[in-house]
Amino acid sequence: MSPVPPERARSEQDEVTDAIREAARVAPQRGGHPDRAYAPYRSTALRAPSQPLVVASPSQVERLAPVFGDKDVAPVDADLTTHSTGEPLGERIVVTGRVLDGDGRPVRGQLVEIWQANAAGRYRHDGDRHPAPLDPHFVGGGRCLTDDDGRYRFVTIKPGAYPWRNHHNAWRPAHIHFSLFGTAFTQRLVTQMYFPGDQLFGLDPIFSAVTDEKAQQRMIARYDHDTTVAEWALGYQWDIVLDGPGATPPDPDEM
Repeated sequence: MSPVPPERARSEQDEVTDAIREAARVAPQRGGHPDRAYAPYRSTALRAPSQPLVVASPSQVERLAPVFGDKDVAPVDADLTTHSTGEPLGERIVVTGRVLDGDGRPVRGQLVEIWQANAAGRYRHDGDRHPAPLDPHFVGGGRCLTDDDGRYRFVTIKPGAYPWRNHHNAWRPAHIHFSLFGTAFTQRLVTQMYFPGDQLFGLDPIFSAVTDEKAQQRMIARYDHDTTVAEWALGYQWDIVLDGPGATPPDPDEM
């Protein structure tokens, strides 16, 4: 890759950062839902619908929804550190929380799926050409079912930040992707969980596509000392709300 003059690198990031601030100023959001076409996230201009959305009957859609049984999900699926013959590299973490509806009630027996980059910031995917090492002992995907209290729990490795090509020298904050189906079509959610104190938040158009500050905070997990396992893994708590005014914001890519 040919070197880029420092002034160009600063200029492109400054342009994106200014666009993020302007979008937050002129387009306050409704409940934290990002716009389908968000200028700082440049590829959304090519993918966002330009025609009015077609209204589909939820009952018809639900007839075609995925179906799975309890036996399809094994306890080992929730531990991303045991899917190989060796230990994955990186900081072991425990991520847990409750899945709730808009009234604060637990959503029981629901499939929660995650996928993520490894500790070096690389996905185990043919489309990821980031020149960071692949970890032969880390696949980067897992799933579990919520218990009677709506709680999920994963053991994994803290993902690293990685570059993407939205603009020159663009980097994504560390994050874990979550997918939940809920109990109805309106509760379907694909989102991202972030880690507290990340310096890349203000520079990232995907995180910043949610312009409501309170909604942004709902995407960030919190360190929890009671979840932390002594001499083994740091713990993070992150509750997911599927609907209502306090809903967890969706991933702009999945809207």
